Amino acid sequence: MTMRRHLAALVACLLGLCAVLSPAQAASPPETRTRILVMLHMPPEHFRARGGYGGTYGDTATREARQRVAKQIAAANRLAVVDSWPMPILGVDCFVMEIADGASADDAIARVSKDRHVAWSQPLTMFRTMGAQRGERLDPLYATQPSAGAWRLADLHRVATGRGVSVAVIDSQVEADHPDLSGQFATRIDFVTGHASTAEQHGTGIAGVIAAREGNGVGIVGIAPEARLLALRACWQASADGTTLCDSLSLARALQYSIEHGAQVVNMSLAGPTDLLLTKLIGIAIERGVSVVAAFDPKLPKGGFPASLAGVVAVADQTLPSLPPLVYGAPGKDVPTTEPGGRWYLVDGSSYAAAHVSGLLALIRQRREPIKLVTGSPNRAVDACASLLRTTPACDCDCAIAAIGGRSRGQR
Repeated sequence: MTMRRHLAALVACLLGLCAVLSPAQAASPPETRTRILVMLHMPPEHFRARGGYGGTYGDTATREARQRVAKQIAAANRLAVVDSWPMPILGVDCFVMEIADGASADDAIARVSKDRHVAWSQPLTMFRTMGAQRGERLDPLYATQPSAGAWRLADLHRVATGRGVSVAVIDSQVEADHPDLSGQFATRIDFVTGHASTAEQHGTGIAGVIAAREGNGVGIVGIAPEARLLALRACWQASADGTTLCDSLSLARALQYSIEHGAQVVNMSLAGPTDLLLTKLIGIAIERGVSVVAAFDPKLPKGGFPASLAGVVAVADQTLPSLPPLVYGAPGKDVPTTEPGGRWYLVDGSSYAAAHVSGLLALIRQRREPIKLVTGSPNRAVDACASLLRTTPACDCDCAIAAIGGRSRGQR
C-alpha cells in the first residue's frame, strides 16, 4: 500500500468512514432466457388507476379474460406467460412472455404484434447502474464530501433542506435502517421478482447522497436531508463487485408508482437501450411536472437511455474529459456515502453525480423557484448556489445567502 493510501485510510477512519470491504455473496447471474413484453389493450371502461398498487384493478372476470387472451397469444406463438403487471396509466396490461422455441426476440415481437389485442410488443431490455465497480477505484477511502466545498452545502442548507419534497429513488434495495438513513423514507417497495430482497450497495449509496440525515453525529449529510424518499427497488445487485442490473418491466412498475404517488423528483442513476414502455411513462411524468434525473453513459449512443430522452435531466461525473451541451456535470469522484451494514464508503461514477442533482432539485422545489440549473466551468459543472439562489453579477452567492438565508431557514 502506498503512503497516499495509508494517509487516506487513516483520515477516513478518523471521520467514521471506514468500511469493511468484504465481498458479498455473489448474486445469481442475470436471466439468460430471452423474454419479451407484450402490451394488451385495456378496455376503456376498466381504465381506472387505484391509489395503492398491488396489481388490482377492474373486476375479476375481465382481469381473468385478459389473462386468458395473453395465454392464447402465447400458445399460438410458441411463448410462455411468466409474469404480468397492470398499467392503467397507459391503458395496457403488460405481460412478460418467454420464447420457448429458440426464435429471436424480433421474430417473436413481429408475430405477436399482429394480434388485434396487442397494443405493442418490445424486448425486455436490461439496464446497468452507473456507479464504478470497486475494482475500478484507485482511492476507495478519501474523507471529504465534494459538495461540502464545491457546492457550499452548509450555506445552501441555511436556505433549503428539501423539506416537503418527495424524491423517488428507483434503484436497488436501500438499507432503510442505516444510521444515516433511518426515518428518511415515506415508503419502500420491491418491484423486482426472482432476486432475493436484501440491502444492496448502489441503492443505499444513492439514497445517502440525496438525503442522509443531518446533525445526527455520524456519517455524511445528504444534499436534501429533509426530503422524503420513495425507495423503489427496480434493480438488483448481480455480483459482489457492485454490478447492478434492472429490466424494463421492474423500472416501469417503479415509474408508474412514482407518478401515481406524487414524486416530484425521480432519480434513475442507470443507463441502457431505448425502451418504448419507459419512454411513455417518463413522458407522462415530465408532462406532470416531475423532474426526472438520469445518469449519462459516454460509452452508449447519445449517452444512453433515459439520459438521451428529451426533458430528462442528464448528469455525468464532472471529471469526465468532456460533456455534450445538454449534459450537466456534478460531483462523481471520491464521494463518501452510505453502505449496507450501517457503514460508509467512497464511490465513483455518474450515478452519484445524478444523485447530487436530484438532491439539488429537491432544494429548488422546496423554494418553489422555476427550475433552471446554472452551469459554469470546467466541463458544465453545476453551480449549485447560482441554481438555487438565482445569483447575479451584482449579487453573488455570499450576497444572496446573506440577503435571504435567515428568512428562508425560518420558513422551513
